[in-house]
Amino acid sequence: MFRPFVPKLIRPWLYIAMVVCIQFSGGVYLGALSAVRGTTNLMIEDLLMLLYAGLAGMAVYFPLLFRTKFRFTNQQLLCVSAIVIAVCSFLTMHTSNMAVLLPICFVAGMAKIQGTFECMSNIQLWITPKRDFGVFFPVLHIVLLTAIIGSAWLSAAVAFRWSWQMMHVLTIATMAFVVLTQLLLCRPFCPMPQRIPLHGIDFLTGLIISVLMLMVCYLFVYGDYLMWFDSLRWRLVLACALVVAAVLMWRLRACRKPYIDLQIFRYKNVVPILLVTAVAEILLGAEHTLEEIFYAEVADLPEHIKSEHGLWALCGIYGGVLITLWWLGHKKWKVWRLLAFGFGCLLAYAACMYFFIDVNAPIEQYRVAMILRGCACAVLSISLMWSLHESIPDLEHFFMGLFVFNILHMYLAGAAGNAFYTNMFSHLLADNMSRYGAYLVPTRIDAYHLFATHFIDTVFLKSMMSVTLKQIYGIVVWLSAVTAVAFLLLDIPRVRTGVRKVPYWPVYGIDYLARLKR
Repeated sequence: MFRPFVPKLIRPWLYIAMVVCIQFSGGVYLGALSAVRGTTNLMIEDLLMLLYAGLAGMAVYFPLLFRTKFRFTNQQLLCVSAIVIAVCSFLTMHTSNMAVLLPICFVAGMAKIQGTFECMSNIQLWITPKRDFGVFFPVLHIVLLTAIIGSAWLSAAVAFRWSWQMMHVLTIATMAFVVLTQLLLCRPFCPMPQRIPLHGIDFLTGLIISVLMLMVCYLFVYGDYLMWFDSLRWRLVLACALVVAAVLMWRLRACRKPYIDLQIFRYKNVVPILLVTAVAEILLGAEHTLEEIFYAEVADLPEHIKSEHGLWALCGIYGGVLITLWWLGHKKWKVWRLLAFGFGCLLAYAACMYFFIDVNAPIEQYRVAMILRGCACAVLSISLMWSLHESIPDLEHFFMGLFVFNILHMYLAGAAGNAFYTNMFSHLLADNMSRYGAYLVPTRIDAYHLFATHFIDTVFLKSMMSVTLKQIYGIVVWLSAVTAVAFLLLDIPRVRTGVRKVPYWPVYGIDYLARLKR
């Protein structure tokens, strides 16, 4: 697909440069959330909703990737993706209306995953000529995870030195680089001589799924702000989501070629993989929620310092990628013990945060925790995606499985984890304040008690937040330990085969009733 005058040595590296540019784009940047809040009327819940809307757009587009690659040329796919991302970035700078920003971020997410897939699929055989996904998935996650951490740091640094809008200007410039590279150095190429049309795709079901995903995201993101079931608006959205879910299930069963074939859930180990993915993402949600509370409310760190400190996670990410590359790509070992290692790293991260969190502790002592968190994220993401590919050999069904996997991996479990930790933090903080607040009742009036409000705001409240964060991290420690031990036990063949022979609970119930009857 390159023109003859382009040296063969730099051709794949040009695609790596393009995929890095595309991955560093986004509708709303994590590192610039504070700057956006300071210049617009958007709440933190609004910005999280926009962030998850972009992830929802990425997830819902997976079933179409297989069809679009065999319908359009590389120039068409990459140029359209870059132009759409540039237009969405331009519009994001000039509006703060949620009704406009929400579809913009959703469409930007679709364009982002389209450009990423096109670039990485073109250089897949350069990365691994044997198409070994034990090699390809680790290399893919180097780009993905580096972009997640790097874009947060870059957007925070740009917002600190100039303004958050300059990050969008930089994104538009990188998208211009992608378009110029395709127009000047590449020629139109499609891997299929006989192009496959887009007829027969159930776009209506895809639209219903998108609406349902956004409604569920709304329930999780705004739940704590609206006081959950105490809010009439929240209950109405929940009722509408249940109706849309019922229509979706009817549509998936009634349509001859649905957007998502329910046959994927009948493949071996697919449902357990999805359950483990949900558990892993909910546990990793401590990274997004608890760390943000600690750095912003307890340690009072500015955004660019937080993002710069988060770069230590890259050391763990690259270490985890090398471990999975050696484990799955070179040794070809089973994945059970690798998953146990990933949850073990998550356990070590939560334990470090549990013991190190303190109001007066220096930020440098959390570097080990950042490295462990990055290693856990890399190992679990790669091993679970590799397990899904091993369970679904059919290529078209695999992309449908990736859709369900990424709903949990990137979107739903992350939003649920954020809601879970936020709600738990609110309840535990209120409980701790009520328990320990009795010790602040003055028995006499002196000059010190004239500053009681300042004392409560600065010392007491931060101390209670630290105690609350320790409590939640303690729960994460126990859950991670149980999950890691479970995978270590499943690594034993006799235990694994024995668990598979255990009958379901209804079988136990029927047998128990029969014995009672006798």
